[in-house]
Amino acid sequence: MSSLADFKLSVSAAAPPDRLAPPLQAMWWAAKGDWHKAHGIVMAEEGGDAAWVHAFLHRVEGDNDNARYWYRQARRPAATVPLDAEWDAIVAALIEQPAT
Repeated sequence: MSSLADFKLSVSAAAPPDRLAPPLQAMWWAAKGDWHKAHGIVMAEEGGDAAWVHAFLHRVEGDNDNARYWYRQARRPAATVPLDAEWDAIVAALIEQPAT
């Protein structure tokens, strides 16, 4: 995935693009409105990126206490921007990371 715009376009498909890292897969499913699938993906993952997405998902859910816990795990400040702006910021940051 080369850009945020490309990622957003991919959400119209039935399945996420091949070879997306799990945190990006979760953000893709979140954009599709499948919170449970997105949450299941990040629950199975470790690391700061998954924790950041996990925090976002709990914010979407309205569970701000749990979201704050996951922001701490991600070593990121708790978001105060609208959810769509945070979704954009997370996806853009994850896309910009070098492939591993």
